[in-house]
Amino acid sequence: MNVLSKYLSAALLAASLTGCATTNKNPADPFEGFNRAVFNFNDGVDRVALKPAATAYREILPTFVQTGVGNFFGNLADVWTSVNNLLQGNIESGLNDMMRVVVNTTLGFGGLLDIGSEAGLQKHKEDFGQTLGVWGVKSGPYVVLPLLGPSTLRDAVAMPVDFAGDPVSYVNTSAGRTAASIVRVVDLRASSLEASNLVEDAAIDRYEFIRDAYLQRRESKINRGEPTPRKDDKSSLTADESNPVSAAVESESPAAAVKPVETTQIETTQIETTQVEITPLTTLIESPVEGSPVTPVETASEKSMTSVPDNAANELAESAPVHIAMSSDVAVK
Repeated sequence: MNVLSKYLSAALLAASLTGCATTNKNPADPFEGFNRAVFNFNDGVDRVALKPAATAYREILPTFVQTGVGNFFGNLADVWTSVNNLLQGNIESGLNDMMRVVVNTTLGFGGLLDIGSEAGLQKHKEDFGQTLGVWGVKSGPYVVLPLLGPSTLRDAVAMPVDFAGDPVSYVNTSAGRTAASIVRVVDLRASSLEASNLVEDAAIDRYEFIRDAYLQRRESKINRGEPTPRKDDKSSLTADESNPVSAAVESESPAAAVKPVETTQIETTQIETTQVEITPLTTLIESPVEGSPVTPVETASEKSMTSVPDNAANELAESAPVHIAMSSDVAVK
């Protein structure tokens, strides 16, 4: 209870920062000044401790060992995921997750092997913050928590419940909880090294990138991939709102009657077009004319900008690798 009250107090502290809000461009991030300071602190912890440990973990341990560690903690996470799916009313997904736990624990040597995925049982990842979102609780402002990383006010308040639902938090000894928490954090960070390196190498604002990716990812997971309807979205309008002329025509009111407008069809003449094959410039560069060598030149924009794939954004938003608590009393999601 002391642990839960401690982190609940941290969530309430984040809520109390409303008075410190400053004017900024993103209305979802009213605490940007505070959040950036915490982000820089978390980033420093990652550079000094977490990333080097994850890099050594990736280089030293065999791949099959890393896979087994990830599967083991993933199997533990499926327990809480199944509970949240049932709370959200996703009975089929909740039963699917329960079956994954049973199959992987029994046939997969305690979860070291992911037999469930091979058997066609889809893996999900749900937490109590998503459950509150499905229940209609608004996300609230974006916040960055020390060591815990990107969150929202709703998700921060839900964290103590997630900690209580984590099987690792019920390990009897403090040493056992410490070892399990550290191994899980390092394994999670190691799994996202490539994604974080892409973001670090790109010429972008990493804070804004991670914030936007996190918020979009959370919204997508709560809405099951369905976009949030907007007021200016014509697809959400009724027939009368989207087509006022047809509504007036169908109206029984004489004043609303609209006379049909005669249209004149204009005969169009097809013009034959001749396709001209144009050799791409890159082909000319790769196959220069003999005696006239051409050296490809890298433009300044190509040097200064690096594209970041969508899967990298999703991976960072999903794992929040650089901002995770390493305390023995914290069960990392």
